[in-house]
Amino acid sequence: MFVTDLSCISPQRTFDDAFFENDIKFHAGNRYAALEPVYGSLIPAGLLRRMGKAVRMGVGAGLPLIQRRPDLDGIILGTANGGLEDCLKFLNQIVDYEEGTLTPTNFVQSTPNAIAGNLALMSKNTGYNTTHVHKGLAFECALLDCMLLFEERKAESLLLGGVEEISEYNYNIDFLSGSFKRQNTTSENLLSSDSPGTVCGEGAAFFVVEAERSAKTIAQIKDTDQISYPSKEELFSKMNHFLDRNGIAAKEIDVVILGYSGDNRNDGWYDQIHQEFFLHSSVYTYKNLVGDYPSVSAFATWLAVQLLSGKPIPARLLISNLSDIQNPKNILIYNHHKGVQHGFILLTI
Repeated sequence: MFVTDLSCISPQRTFDDAFFENDIKFHAGNRYAALEPVYGSLIPAGLLRRMGKAVRMGVGAGLPLIQRRPDLDGIILGTANGGLEDCLKFLNQIVDYEEGTLTPTNFVQSTPNAIAGNLALMSKNTGYNTTHVHKGLAFECALLDCMLLFEERKAESLLLGGVEEISEYNYNIDFLSGSFKRQNTTSENLLSSDSPGTVCGEGAAFFVVEAERSAKTIAQIKDTDQISYPSKEELFSKMNHFLDRNGIAAKEIDVVILGYSGDNRNDGWYDQIHQEFFLHSSVYTYKNLVGDYPSVSAFATWLAVQLLSGKPIPARLLISNLSDIQNPKNILIYNHHKGVQHGFILLTI
């Protein structure tokens, strides 16, 4: 599966080249809100007013790619919650209006597939359209869906994406359950905080992927795999199997992107994988700049593609650097969601 175009909206200025010019946004607290572009030239004002944040970011990141490639065969997204805020607004209206006449806007945007639906309607794309809602493995499942369609020769090009918003409802539940930091932290000291919890992020990362390599190919997403509730031994076995089936040795991985989040209860998983397999690899991270959310591996994939394309990645994302790896050829992403759902993504040039 080959990436030919991509875009990203995140808590950093990733919608243009400022991120690669070391224009880094400093975040404090435990919510990293997305920096959104001006949508005026892309989304009509009347429609923009009715969009929830998740839909707005999804359309803002995905629609420009569709406009540059209007013959896409389908749209496949991964999200844990979609536009949950609109869902709650609709449910509250049912109570407030005693099940009477309700406004349709919140109902239309109340489901996770509203983002993919809006993209299809605005671009008049009538192809395959689905949204995978699998918590921390939503984006990996969307990736797998794309690969299966290409393998079955049912599509030649697809729009792939991952979207998440910070909803008050989910944030409050996760905060009360201990998922987020309770003490003051910043994006500069998050990874060294050595305390329970992480920070909440949001964003949208989209890719145009094709079945065959072409002159426009930027990088190849070679494979993905996942496992839930593993022991350390099971995780190591899964990693070995993942590398073996792709015919690549651990020492051939030039860069490994690990999802360190500053949560001292779960970051040990990354240490174990690093020490067991990738001591020879350069190590990058990303949640210290964009926060943590279920489909954050979509941002990690965007970052990996940029690395493979030769873009200068900000130094704050680099944990360890091996000077002999200047132009990486093989990148492996390993991320887990709350230490329960673990996903691998392998990319190459």
